[in-house]
Amino acid sequence: MNKNKKTRGFTLIEMLVVISIIGILAAISVVSFSSVQKQARDTTRKSDLKQYQTSIESYASKNNGNYPIHAAAITVNAASTFCGASELNIGTCMIDPKSPTYDYKYVSDGVNYVIWGTLETKSPVTYWVACSNGKNAERATVPANNTSVCPIP
Repeated sequence: MNKNKKTRGFTLIEMLVVISIIGILAAISVVSFSSVQKQARDTTRKSDLKQYQTSIESYASKNNGNYPIHAAAITVNAASTFCGASELNIGTCMIDPKSPTYDYKYVSDGVNYVIWGTLETKSPVTYWVACSNGKNAERATVPANNTSVCPIP
């Protein structure tokens, strides 16, 4: 055996430094991935509300401009009779991606309607609101006293 030849390897300190760097990078990527997931769910909510809005408008065009009446805000989800109404042509309700924590709500007096859902990426709580006047926007509040008056100026 040659005594002048050294066996070269990693020291314990070098291994610990590499492992800690990998751990820090993994933690950073998990945090950023979480926010991307929230943004994706918010995009899904906005898309779902747009599909509901299209169905409601289609219903109104077949019913002399009258919308489905719900004087108090109803939760639009899989158990809702709102989506089961064959004249809306929705079929199965679109369920919020984080349901039941977040739900879609709908209120209408037959002439106007407001439909909204909670956004996940905004703090304090913010809602995506769609109205019968065609306006869509983020709002910090929902319709007052369950009225179908659009909160978007």
